Amino acid sequence: MAHTALTPVFVGLRTGLHVLFAALAVLVIVRAVVAPTDVSGVIVALVLVLLTTYSLGGVAARAARGHGRRRVVGLAWLAAITLEWIALLWLTPEAAYLVFPLFFLYLHLLGRWWGSAAIVVATVVAICALGIHGEWTLGGVVGPLVGAGVALLIGLGYQALAREAQQREALMQELLATQGQLAATEHESGVLAERARLAREIHDTLAQGLSSIQMLLHAAERADPERPGVEHIRLARETAADNLAEARRFIRELTPPDLDDNGLGGALRRLAAGQWQAQGLRVTVRVADSVELPMHLQTALLRIAQGAVANVIQHAEASAAVISLESDGAGLRFTIVDDGAGFDPGAADARGGRSDSFGLKAARERVDQLGGVLSVKSEPGRGTTLCVELALESLA
Repeated sequence: MAHTALTPVFVGLRTGLHVLFAALAVLVIVRAVVAPTDVSGVIVALVLVLLTTYSLGGVAARAARGHGRRRVVGLAWLAAITLEWIALLWLTPEAAYLVFPLFFLYLHLLGRWWGSAAIVVATVVAICALGIHGEWTLGGVVGPLVGAGVALLIGLGYQALAREAQQREALMQELLATQGQLAATEHESGVLAERARLAREIHDTLAQGLSSIQMLLHAAERADPERPGVEHIRLARETAADNLAEARRFIRELTPPDLDDNGLGGALRRLAAGQWQAQGLRVTVRVADSVELPMHLQTALLRIAQGAVANVIQHAEASAAVISLESDGAGLRFTIVDDGAGFDPGAADARGGRSDSFGLKAARERVDQLGGVLSVKSEPGRGTTLCVELALESLA
């Protein structure tokens, strides 16, 4: 069993069981020596054999490879100990006390139902042995019954603790794995966000400045082509043009690869014809390739579309979706509409369902950073519409 907070408890219980078995076995030997009979030597020898068999059980179980083989070895070991105990019980009534630690072995190796049945049989055997060796007494009957009841309660409690420990360990491993995935995702998101920020800064400052310098130098060159030193102006303009091309190359390298060629519209169409179509969703993209948006805005809308379509594929059972971008001069309206099963946003919000999923949370955060509004409209059986509204003046 993997180490957990309950491991010391389990180790303590197992150690106590082994000590109890050894102590009771020694008690049988002491009784045989103190009150000798004709079979005292046989009793001592049989107890030593029983202790040896008990000690070899853990070694045999560890040596056996595979769960199935270990179970066979464990059952054979338990059968051997039981037969030795019955033989010892035939010789001396003190051996009846050994049935108490055997109860726990039955539960551990045979399970709840078969183990309980074995406990009942062993209790009957112990009671009958005590009655045969001496007189039938109330203590001889009640004692084994009380021991069986206590063993059942403790054994079942042990199994419940073991199951809980396994579940907690599995949950902990899942949480650690999820934490690692979230850390990797956050790192990747941070890298993409920083790349987009650098691309935006280069575009808005360095590239714009070089473009302005190039235009001014070109205007100066055309104003007086024959003036002295015009070749230096021409060289400066060409240098500015070369540096502007280099700055634009930097912007392309920092920009998410999906947006390299044809901007937002082209990136969405590539996804629609490739990844999304392969997952069984027909996506229509109504975004013009000529749309001019800041790179950070294109990146944000692309990520929102990817998250929304992933939700549609996973939850909506839709066959088609439409992604559109509209502008009325004052603002932008970016919508994603599917023909899926739909849902009740109010009920989903109340139980933390789809309308409050991680993908939508991320989309809301992106839209909030852009100063816009994200809304979700849906009804059961009538599909879902996700809409992002942005004011152009806030994006300038």
